[in-house]
Amino acid sequence: MKFIKLLSFFAILIFVVAGCATVTPPPAQVEAPVSRIEQQRAQKELSIPKLKTYKRKIAVGRFTNETRYGRSLLRDGDLDPLGKQASDMLMSRLIASGKFIVLERPDLSKIMREQTIVKDFNLVGSDTLVMGSVTEFGRFHAGKKGFLSKTKKQIARAKVEIRLVDVHNGHAFFSATGSGESDTESGEVAGFGSTADYDATLNDRAIAAAVSDVLNDIVSKLEERQWRTDILQIENNQVFISGGKRQGINIGDVLSVMLEGKKVKSKQTGFEITLPPKKLGELRVVSQFGDSEANEGSVCKIIKGSFINKPRKKLFVAERKEGKS
Repeated sequence: MKFIKLLSFFAILIFVVAGCATVTPPPAQVEAPVSRIEQQRAQKELSIPKLKTYKRKIAVGRFTNETRYGRSLLRDGDLDPLGKQASDMLMSRLIASGKFIVLERPDLSKIMREQTIVKDFNLVGSDTLVMGSVTEFGRFHAGKKGFLSKTKKQIARAKVEIRLVDVHNGHAFFSATGSGESDTESGEVAGFGSTADYDATLNDRAIAAAVSDVLNDIVSKLEERQWRTDILQIENNQVFISGGKRQGINIGDVLSVMLEGKKVKSKQTGFEITLPPKKLGELRVVSQFGDSEANEGSVCKIIKGSFINKPRKKLFVAERKEGKS
């Protein structure tokens, strides 16, 4: 009886408290003047700061196939389909990044050809040559067997080696390795289930995974390299430079004019080392010309410094560092 009375007391207490509470009606929903998708896009653009970047010019040579897979005595190793596929995938991803002007060198196998390609063939020159090879590739099967069931898995694995070479001195300044794997599985129980034939797409997916694995390292290293372009001509207070909108140069940009440092041969390494450049002045882009990556340029006005009497071959234009005059 005491338990029933106690339960009744708590029920009355809860009823009183609930009666005293006030419920705030939910605010009326008002439709925004723009769609939800546009709101999300605007929030994303505000949250990500826009960084000014100039596109580096890089050349991608054909990869070699250093494995035994798919090779024959009647085929040139430099034009092996496996190596060609790897270089094409890397080139596509570099273009899709929007950070580089990618120049194709389909049959380039020696650095010396890149050093003379502008003069001999009147093509756009690059600062960095991307070279590489497929060093591992293979397929194998794996599976499990039970009392009434079994599974079968086809697996493809690939590994690529990438090198970045400075075309001005032939120095390989960076290397990286990427590996990838793809598989497909089938199984059956008591004689019933799926069967898997030879899947040729596993090869493609394994190579694509290997290229993607090394892509971020390549992009990060290339972005560390100083962006620069050359001076085409100087007329009075106007300076014509190579590169335009497709390279990220816009009207109003302020660029630095640099004098190359002296080249000194190191006794320790045997390499020729270039001393730090000296800043001589600044330019402001006032107009642009050209209709493709091969012939576009910008017209600049000298706003600071004097360098007209300096040898033009030793001058170059670089990105102005913020906070520095």
